Amino acid sequence: MELKGKRIAILVDEIYQDLEVWYPYYRLREAGAEVVTVGAKAGQTYKGKYGYPIVADRSYEQVSAADFDGVVIPGGYAPDHIRRHAVANRFVRDMDAQGKLVAAICHAGWVLVSAGILKGRRVTCFFAIKDDVVNAGAHFEDAEVVVDRNLVTSRQPDDLPAFCRAVIEVLTRQPAASR
Repeated sequence: MELKGKRIAILVDEIYQDLEVWYPYYRLREAGAEVVTVGAKAGQTYKGKYGYPIVADRSYEQVSAADFDGVVIPGGYAPDHIRRHAVANRFVRDMDAQGKLVAAICHAGWVLVSAGILKGRRVTCFFAIKDDVVNAGAHFEDAEVVVDRNLVTSRQPDDLPAFCRAVIEVLTRQPAASR
């Protein structure tokens, strides 16, 4: 229960990569964290690439970086929808500015680009968006997981074990958010 007292947001939207939501969701809960799903509309059901549904507990307007210890952004096509919401980008930017966990896997690097937090940072991502993150000022590394201070990135579902280990390690180094 190394994450007892920690509160983590997982951003969700249509056509998320199912494993990249559910694997961290249950792994973080197993470690004792409270996990809150956040989407454009609270109470809305979003379906993954393979049809698995998830309901957003909160909307972007209902969350604040002050209330969370970290945010996990899954891949799939959801990041292209998430990044269209300025308030979602601001949430991610605020989490980063406060030194809290920002974890992105696969296509989730698109949200990091739109949040404007990649300049000078070491990252990895799905190879198809490598040019996007590099053009945003990131230093790309082809590795299963890259940790740059509070930023954790991975490439694809096969990297989820390393991704979740790194997420938990970063979270255990941070004091819990005051709520």
